[in-house]
Amino acid sequence: MGSDLTPVEERAGVWVKRDDLFEPFGRGVRGGKVRTCLQLSEGAIGLVTASSRVSPQAECVARVAELRGIPARIHVPQGPETRELAAAVAAGAEIVMWRPGHNSVIVARARQDAATRGWALVPFGMECAEAVAATRRQTANLPSCTRVVVPVGSGMSLAGILWGLLDREMYVPVLGIRVGADPSRRLDRWAPPVWRAWVRMVEPAAGYHHPVEANLGGLALDPYYEAKCVSYLRPGDLFWVVGRRGE
Repeated sequence: MGSDLTPVEERAGVWVKRDDLFEPFGRGVRGGKVRTCLQLSEGAIGLVTASSRVSPQAECVARVAELRGIPARIHVPQGPETRELAAAVAAGAEIVMWRPGHNSVIVARARQDAATRGWALVPFGMECAEAVAATRRQTANLPSCTRVVVPVGSGMSLAGILWGLLDREMYVPVLGIRVGADPSRRLDRWAPPVWRAWVRMVEPAAGYHHPVEANLGGLALDPYYEAKCVSYLRPGDLFWVVGRRGE
């Protein structure tokens, strides 16, 4: 299975895949998205990405660039500074704000910026084959379970999980807790063709920009993503913790 697999542990009657324990450098953002960003940054002279102002992607890219000793530029919608953006600046990144701040705008600006500078582009939501493959490999140590529960932002982690479950012939129900915009088009592109029949997608009461405080058996959870899944968990589930932003 390899030593690079993040562990699975049991908490409050639920199996927990601790992908948040992937932390290759000190105190900072942790999780599967960091793994993808590290891979995309190999050999780069600079990093460019687009991110929402509260997404951990901003800090993730900034921290990886800091680790590599290269500059980073983060394109975000215009608005007040957030903890995530402050952390990115503290790591040495330059924040570039745009109005209007629609996702399509910041994504296009980041792509153009990366091409002009010759820097590596870290896609919005980590939408790339590397993200799917990295998460797919992490399913190798999953135990038997009755259901898989995962927070769904961009949908890229979910896509990798589904491919990994197919690899292992684990045909258990999957519950996606949708946080943010509808990821269906992205899942159509990256997930197995059967994903719509396989995944039940629900929206939590708290919207994307409204954090929730929750833990599972003493495990602190990301307030914008994993914490919103706790009320849906039941004994026998496998809860996939994608990551946790820095503190």
